[in-house]
Amino acid sequence: MKLWGGRFQKETSQMMDDFHSSISFDQRLFAQDIRGSMAHARMLCRQGILSAADEQAIQAGLQGILQDMQDGKIDFPPESEDIHMLVESILTERIGDAGKRLHTGRSRNDQVALDMHLYAKETCGETIGALRALEETLLTLAQKHAGDVMPGYTHLQRAQPITLGHHLMAYFEMFRRDIIRVRHAREAADCSPLGSGALAGTTYPLDREFAAAELGLARVSQNSLDGVSDRDFLLDYMSAAAIGMMHLSRFCEEMVLWSSIEFGFVTLDDAFATGSSMMPQKKNPDVAELTRGKTGRVYGDLMALLTVMKGLPLAYNKDMQEDKESFFDARDTWLKCLRIFTEMLRTASFRTGNMHRSANAGFANATDCADYLVRKGVPFRDAPAVVGRLVAHCLEKQCAIDDLPLEELQSFSPAFDRDVYDAISLQSCVNARSLTGGPAPERVLAAVQNGRAWLEQLPKD
Repeated sequence: MKLWGGRFQKETSQMMDDFHSSISFDQRLFAQDIRGSMAHARMLCRQGILSAADEQAIQAGLQGILQDMQDGKIDFPPESEDIHMLVESILTERIGDAGKRLHTGRSRNDQVALDMHLYAKETCGETIGALRALEETLLTLAQKHAGDVMPGYTHLQRAQPITLGHHLMAYFEMFRRDIIRVRHAREAADCSPLGSGALAGTTYPLDREFAAAELGLARVSQNSLDGVSDRDFLLDYMSAAAIGMMHLSRFCEEMVLWSSIEFGFVTLDDAFATGSSMMPQKKNPDVAELTRGKTGRVYGDLMALLTVMKGLPLAYNKDMQEDKESFFDARDTWLKCLRIFTEMLRTASFRTGNMHRSANAGFANATDCADYLVRKGVPFRDAPAVVGRLVAHCLEKQCAIDDLPLEELQSFSPAFDRDVYDAISLQSCVNARSLTGGPAPERVLAAVQNGRAWLEQLPKD
């Protein structure tokens, strides 16, 4: 007979048990479930609802179950239904009637919500740690390559010269925002729904704030209906995961392009690439491609839970059991991708010579050439047209602008003088862009310093 089976006249079918059971995936919550039960028992004893002897037996029993589960000594059979019922059943088997008193003043509805709050809070901490490691890698690389010129692109066409350090710091900013989003998700998860009961609280004189403090949670939920039916804190994390995976995917797309022979901007370490069984020359950027592919998977996880929640009346509905697999998958996928991408990036070799040559060959200094003419008195609206004709001429001659002799440049505009060569050199083009947020090396180094300071002030927990 199931623990909830008092009003039923017959056993549920095996098909129903298999369909209904969540133990296959919610078993990963065993530590959170036991922690929640231990705090609940301490609170019950403190409030005089549970005797000191029962509380002592419960604590010892739960500690033993936790250790056995950590050591792999306990199986998770499908007939257990869920992790909550399994733990309670084992506890009752081990300590007798005291185990049956543990659930006083509690429902599985607020119990599972608590488990997910605890798990989500821990997940946010893990994710911030992984993002921090990626950010530190980016800062190290950006500092190293603060002055290495490369082409910047729009429409995937060479546009203006920037530095590799500046390009890497653009991703630092993306992942900085991801950290901010995960911190918000962590704050949302840092709340105890314990005491909400099934939906309407309980008549027992529980001390909800004490139990929350015992669990290291900052506050208690303020409405019992919302306490058991809220999954926004999971959606907050999964939204951050979807956006974070999008950022990784963009970076991966560039690593795929840059590692190709056509670009030749980066060489991936052998430890983070694969080959071909048929084509021996191949070196495939599988980490980047798989991460790019897994982004859609995390999008799907988010959409799945949003769709589950969109039509649910208050309070708890069994549909909400579907929150776990989507959340677990989003969490596992994002963390795995963050960690392996960080190592792939850390061990990659950037071919800065090829980057410089590419910037030089692509007329990336054309804008600066037009700006030079403006400074020499050519009207702003005329200067780009002059340089456009000059570029067309260079394309015919298969040369760069600064390969032309001064007399030839002056045939396009008499405003050209000998100082044009210094003005449109790639390094000058980059150095001149020294506004805050620009690619000038000193600005990149300042951004790196600011990034380090920002990471340092982040809470370590």
